[in-house]
Amino acid sequence: MQYSDFIVYVDESGDHGLISIDKQYPIFVLSFCIFNKQYYSQKIVPQLMDLKFRTFGHDMVILHEHDIRKKKGYFNTLNEHSRANFLEKLTEIIADSNFTIIAIIIDKLRLRDDDSNPSHPYHLAMALGLESLYYLMKEHHQEDLLTHIIFEARGATEDREVQEEFNRIRSGDNSFKKPLPFEIIIVDKKVNSEGLQFADMTARPIGLSQFRPEQPNRAYDILKDKFYKNTVGSVQGHGLKTFPEKAKNPKVSFEV
Repeated sequence: MQYSDFIVYVDESGDHGLISIDKQYPIFVLSFCIFNKQYYSQKIVPQLMDLKFRTFGHDMVILHEHDIRKKKGYFNTLNEHSRANFLEKLTEIIADSNFTIIAIIIDKLRLRDDDSNPSHPYHLAMALGLESLYYLMKEHHQEDLLTHIIFEARGATEDREVQEEFNRIRSGDNSFKKPLPFEIIIVDKKVNSEGLQFADMTARPIGLSQFRPEQPNRAYDILKDKFYKNTVGSVQGHGLKTFPEKAKNPKVSFEV
């Protein structure tokens, strides 16, 4: 099979547990970031590498939203001025970059309470994301070409389960009842992948935008126009899916 023009990077926000749910963040978010390969290699990778070189002197720094926000690791070495310049340039790169987001938000409280045998939040989010991704590939006439989807490793058991679930969905156990032209690649968290770093920086802001819509969210403001839209311009149910579905209000008011 020939390869598609696109590469997909996936990251998460929140945990997938349903037994002890953190009511301060009772959601699970899976964010798919879809890039045109040529644009990604020629524009995004060089820009992020240049930012790292200018800020830290090398490009071995891995950009994690949590570390940046909490000033951990290399981000603890930046003074106020350097940090401000770094954040401004990073925000500019993300805002100006051409990529598409498909985000799945699982309301874990409602999922648990509405179903005596609830689906695994991660597996459910992955299935819903792959469904939207297939629609996107069809729109770009890429549905007969192989698209690689990069996931970050989470542990041997979890990775094996994700691989098995992905294979099940890809093989035809999906809403289309047909094989999907996708291949999963699971990589170590320490891999310095610009695409995974982009995905990492999208998941939490998207989750907060839905869980706490009244809270200022500059990161989400620069992401909201990047969601996949259907042919009539609708985001909800296409580039942004919430499960279980609530009212038609695009801002989901989660109950805690």
